[in-house]
Amino acid sequence: MNLTESIRLALRSIRGNKLRSFLTLFIITLGIMALIGILTATEGIKYSMLNNFREMGSNTFGIRNEGTLRKAGPKGRGRREKSTNPVITFQQSQEFKKTFKYPSVISISINAEGNSIVRYASKKSNPNVRVFGADENYLQVSGLNIAQGRNFTKNEVDNAQAVALIGKDVIAKVYLPSQTVVGSLLTVGDNKFRIVGILASKGASQNSSDNQVIITHQAARRIYPVDNNTFMINVMVPTPEELNAAIDEATGVMRNVRRLKLADEPDFDITRSERLAGQILDQLKYVKYATIVIGILTLLGAGIGLMNIMLVSVNERTREIGISKALGATKKVIRMQFLTEAIVICQIGGMLGIILGVLLGNIVGLITQSGFLMPWMWVGLGITFTFIVGLAAGLYPAFKASELDPVEALRYE
Repeated sequence: MNLTESIRLALRSIRGNKLRSFLTLFIITLGIMALIGILTATEGIKYSMLNNFREMGSNTFGIRNEGTLRKAGPKGRGRREKSTNPVITFQQSQEFKKTFKYPSVISISINAEGNSIVRYASKKSNPNVRVFGADENYLQVSGLNIAQGRNFTKNEVDNAQAVALIGKDVIAKVYLPSQTVVGSLLTVGDNKFRIVGILASKGASQNSSDNQVIITHQAARRIYPVDNNTFMINVMVPTPEELNAAIDEATGVMRNVRRLKLADEPDFDITRSERLAGQILDQLKYVKYATIVIGILTLLGAGIGLMNIMLVSVNERTREIGISKALGATKKVIRMQFLTEAIVICQIGGMLGIILGVLLGNIVGLITQSGFLMPWMWVGLGITFTFIVGLAAGLYPAFKASELDPVEALRYE
């Protein structure tokens, strides 16, 4: 009996036991779908993040008060205490901007409010709109663009004028399609701002600006005078090759701005866009590992279920096996028949799972605007693993079937 005939017999057996075959196929399909789907989605998220950080520029870095400041303990005690780094004040950010002489574009910004309500005419949003304070350089340094209207002017920033840039999600919440956005007066919290520009959409990404209103940082200081709000400094140098030199100079300037002594540890953090991307992608690795473990455990469970089904099939087909042996079928032919059946069931389930998993993962890709992805490596590994599961699940039932005594098998009812 050749391989083609074995596969034909396996398919006939599957059709003859529809319920058992369906349940086994469903478990295998579910395991592979979860594995391929989540891995495809993870790759899409990874691509989207890298693309966003690439748009921000590999020649940018930011200065934040993130992390903790290590302080020496009291005299006579060999311990060190930790405290949160002090905020970067507006005065310090302005001093850095004036003192930093390296050729660059510097932007000063602040998270003003994370849960604001915006209103226009009779419509208002939920309290989930982010209000961000920035200067005229923020869009350039952050890789954002204007879809309609214009950016802030330096005069508007310096004089804390009530102007704003708005994202498309905010527009969808409070404006009708027929209404003109640029030039209108939008109420943010209890204050009115004239919309001068609409931000180009960034999609559902890590740095999306679609659900935010950007006002000038001077207006943000006046309207949201929160003591623990810290300013952020973003710097863009002409080329990526100059980044290290610029960071070294920025570190020295910021230490002077913060009035740190030579022996003091930095109470601020300088973050490169590629470093931040690496930190986020490191977290995604754990999601991938967990997915692989869950997928493997699901397939192992499917393999055990398939083995039980094949053993039941051996008992039900004992007489058929006896007839085959009486007609001259060898132990090798019987083993091949049952092994092929187990492998075919696993491969059918695996292929269905791969198709559904790729479709599911790329639905996430559409949301994150990462484009269509085909994880060829994981597809190949999925096919290989389902083959191994089918082989392992079918070995014992195939061996048991091949060892049946033909005379006893013919007498079996």
